[in-house]
Amino acid sequence: HPRSSLDAAVQFLERVGTDLGLACQKVEVCQGHVVLVLTWLGTNPHLRSILLNSHTDVVPVFEEHWTYPPFEAVKDSQGNIYARGAQDMKCVSIQYLEAIRRLKAEGKCFARTIHLTFVPDEEVGGHKGMEMFVQRPEFKALNVGFALDEGLASPSDTFSVFYGEKRPWWIKVKCMGSPGHGSCFISNTAAEKQHKVISSFLAFRESEKQRLKSDSSLTLGDVTSLNLTMLEGGVSFNVVPSEMAAGFDIRIPPTVDLKAFEEQVAAWCRDAGDGVTYEFLQKCMDQHVTSTEESNPWWKAFSGVCRDMKLQLKLEIFPAATDSRYIRAVGHPAIGFSPMNRTPVLLHDHDEFLNEQVFLRGIEIYARLLPALASVPPLPAEG
Repeated sequence: HPRSSLDAAVQFLERVGTDLGLACQKVEVCQGHVVLVLTWLGTNPHLRSILLNSHTDVVPVFEEHWTYPPFEAVKDSQGNIYARGAQDMKCVSIQYLEAIRRLKAEGKCFARTIHLTFVPDEEVGGHKGMEMFVQRPEFKALNVGFALDEGLASPSDTFSVFYGEKRPWWIKVKCMGSPGHGSCFISNTAAEKQHKVISSFLAFRESEKQRLKSDSSLTLGDVTSLNLTMLEGGVSFNVVPSEMAAGFDIRIPPTVDLKAFEEQVAAWCRDAGDGVTYEFLQKCMDQHVTSTEESNPWWKAFSGVCRDMKLQLKLEIFPAATDSRYIRAVGHPAIGFSPMNRTPVLLHDHDEFLNEQVFLRGIEIYARLLPALASVPPLPAEG
């Protein structure tokens, strides 16, 4: 962001795609929101395709906290490249393209078509990007069989691979109560009710935090995270408000019974008293995950390359949300994978960086993955 800069990003990627001999298509899913599709046609275009997804938008920066200008991609003496998007996720976008450049230079071609999509608003929820795109005929025409999307850096030797995601629920709880003068002990106030609501939500947060802490086999993706992120209410110091609201960001693993969890939310609000209501600003109910069994031919191809390259994989549920959730929701298996090990997790942080050797290694990894995925033999459903 700002949004105007995305046009230049699309133009740049279109130039690169044309230089690589890729077909280019721009799909305006809604006014001012363009999805760019680059296509390397396979020798058997009737087979389901490989989709390589990434996003052109980034989160804002606070330049005063950066060592180097955040949009100049400064490389220091250690080979660390500092830039907003270095990890999230311009690295992967370019690794896709450079892997294809290498494969084309080697004269390679594959049975399955490879599509690259560059979407405009993943960082603000994807609601005017991938969420709308997967419902359009242009997406259906891609005939997707398997998708790769972004993952996370890993500080250890292992590479994180995400086969599913938490479901984001954004809940706003509104409490109505008796107003009055700030000098009095007013009964049945909105603040008292909101205090009960917040206490219930945060007690659950603490229990999940302790569950994660006490079980070393769990990752952040295995527990429900909950944070109080917004508070609204009040007009003056000497007026007891008749209304207060609190906003919660909740991320729920696909193993959780969503109906039962909402019943718990309703009980917390009910227990706080009369006049307490809640509404969802976001409520993702899809619980699809991608199989990581060897019986899944896509996973077999992916994991086989990783074994051959001696890459140690750590299978996880993604702790936040990416556009993969929209791809899975319409029935396509998707893996979140950013080939960045031995790298601190700095997405959205100040001084986001990626080391050049890690970046170049990622190109090598994709240059091995893409042939394997694009050469998966015809599946029974493909005749």
